[in-house]
Amino acid sequence: MATALATVGGGCFWCLEAVFERLRGVSAVTSGYAGGEDPKPTYEKVCGGRTGHAEVIQIEFDPEVVSFATLLEVFFLSHDPTTLNRQGADVGTQYRSVVFWHDSVQETVTRSVIEALNASGKLASSVVTQVAPLVRFFPAEDYHQDYFRANPYQPYCQVVVAPKVAKLLRHHPELADASE
Repeated sequence: MATALATVGGGCFWCLEAVFERLRGVSAVTSGYAGGEDPKPTYEKVCGGRTGHAEVIQIEFDPEVVSFATLLEVFFLSHDPTTLNRQGADVGTQYRSVVFWHDSVQETVTRSVIEALNASGKLASSVVTQVAPLVRFFPAEDYHQDYFRANPYQPYCQVVVAPKVAKLLRHHPELADASE
């Protein structure tokens, strides 16, 4: 199985991680940071908005099972791509909507999906998702990995993360991994 990588950010990485690790064809999801200047980002520095990094997830997937375009469809369903530097109560550039492409094909597909989404009239305003090359990905601290699985009853997980997972399962049950 040849795998590929996708790196996206759309608010808190705990939310996106919980959604994407439930998809068929996804073998790993790692929470982390990308898009900033600090060579040693930490959660505290990134949350403080001092590094330029976004909270992101890096998805390892089998393109024979789930396409990059399908991952983007789930990504745009999982957050509000029309709010600049904000997802709900999370405000700041670290919570921006962003796709960090790994190659020119991903860049082209991302721009095409955004164009189609804007033309569809399904959103109240235009997509503000940043599209940029991935320069470097920094895995987040261990306690952020598999956060929702480890803390399903934590209030933030119950109020914010769980509804995003439920939305995926409601809109795209065919994409869910049967083992979930």
